[in-house]
Amino acid sequence: MGSLPFDGLTVLEYAGFIAGPYCAKLLADLGARVVKIEPPGAGDPARSYGPFPGDIPDKEKSGLFLYLSSNKLSVTLDPKTPAGRDLFTRLASKAGLLVEDTEPGTMAELGLDYATLREANPGLVYVSITPYGQNGPKAHWKAHHINTFHAAGEGYALPGGLSHATFPDRAPITGGAHMGEYDAALMAASAAVAALFAREAWGLGQHVDVSKQEATLAVNRLAQALYLGHGVISDKSRHYDYGGLYPCKDGYVNLFPREDHQWQALTEVMGRPDLAESEIFRARAARIEHGDEVNAIVAGWAATLTKSEIYQRVAPTRCPASPFATPEEVVNSPQMEARRFFLEVHHPKVGTLQHPSQPYRFSVSQDTQRRPAPLLGQHNEEVLCGDLGLEPEELAGLRRGGVV
Repeated sequence: MGSLPFDGLTVLEYAGFIAGPYCAKLLADLGARVVKIEPPGAGDPARSYGPFPGDIPDKEKSGLFLYLSSNKLSVTLDPKTPAGRDLFTRLASKAGLLVEDTEPGTMAELGLDYATLREANPGLVYVSITPYGQNGPKAHWKAHHINTFHAAGEGYALPGGLSHATFPDRAPITGGAHMGEYDAALMAASAAVAALFAREAWGLGQHVDVSKQEATLAVNRLAQALYLGHGVISDKSRHYDYGGLYPCKDGYVNLFPREDHQWQALTEVMGRPDLAESEIFRARAARIEHGDEVNAIVAGWAATLTKSEIYQRVAPTRCPASPFATPEEVVNSPQMEARRFFLEVHHPKVGTLQHPSQPYRFSVSQDTQRRPAPLLGQHNEEVLCGDLGLEPEELAGLRRGGVV
């Protein structure tokens, strides 16, 4: 089997929870050797988040951490100590890329900022992921996902569709499952890859400044374009004019008969071809004006069928249709099985797990799942003794001193 694209690249990760670790995970899945630096004792904050087997908290068994840290090595290290700072600098001098998520100015106070580290390693790509970026009036604001997500404006349009119709007075909500954190990680990884390509051309690394707020803005372009171009504010009441999510006998289905030919096709499937000729429904502009009536008619029809029945009838007509799959349906999908998307991973503390893999396959490369998430400090000896040449006695002394 062939190697993976980033075999030979060493990435240093000094980040916690989701955005920074997921950025580094994407590179690890592509073959990079990711050395994750964790605080001695406590480890990454993600280790404290569930789900846990049997709902019993255990920092080695966090479902979130197990997913975000597969294919990585774990080294415990406190860079706030002189010895820890020296070890961090030596690791960074051997790395091709560093991912960090500290508050702006923190790494400079430690003597570990880009300007300092590039002196020893001019080719270092240094990726900083923060809530609002390295500059601006909010640069030093502390923030959780709910803050950066709403600061990007997307939450203003949620909940929309059926949720808004059912609960019209409900306040705006944030995106579930920390989606803004993953958006920031995807943007950071994309920028990191671009900086690595640039290094091939210029021979130099650079500092990549990633804002979580701007990452969410970047994937929510439509709302901003509507406002910038037309002065239209996309709030939850304007989520859809008609079409969207409809309840059916066993769940929900998405139907979007936006264009005239799609509406005509749907009315045929519904057994109501007269609706396509109706004066108030025939043209799209009229359907928008009478959106509530359109939704009521479609909802009444959808409620009599299962989501599979609706999809099988509507999809061949080229009217956009999609059933809402439950997590159980996704995991047990024949498509996912055929693609081997969920892979078995053997972890020393948890046993055999199923992990989501990657949404891509390389024709000449091996499987991207190579190792389970590490135990806290599992690779101290491999990295600090193997890579940096420390003697075992030195490592033991650093451990007793709380440095590692």
